[in-house]
Amino acid sequence: MNTYAIIDTGGKQLRVEPGRFYDVCYFTSLNINPKILDSTTKILIHRVLLIRHSSIINIGHPWVKNAIVKGRILHPCSSKKIIVHKMRSKKKTRLKKGYRQSLIRFVVDSICLDGKEVNE
Repeated sequence: MNTYAIIDTGGKQLRVEPGRFYDVCYFTSLNINPKILDSTTKILIHRVLLIRHSSIINIGHPWVKNAIVKGRILHPCSSKKIIVHKMRSKKKTRLKKGYRQSLIRFVVDSICLDGKEVNE
């Protein structure tokens, strides 16, 4: 089976695998504007809830000790536009608003447990 980890970032839990990319709202460790980040920024995620390697499952309470997910930022991006319609009947009032969430796309390079890289 595949090696994967479940991480906690941006208030959400993501199932991540090495070599794949993901979009998240923000990183709690990066307190800077996401537009400034470049593609060479490396990130370490310490909030790992679970690691699965072949048939071995490590569950944290709440996080797995000495577990790190290493990755790098590809580029900032935006989500699909969410359109909100508001209409008040009998008042002839209509309102249409759009909203786009700023996201950061990052790729997971490796999953490490106790200083060793967990491979396929």
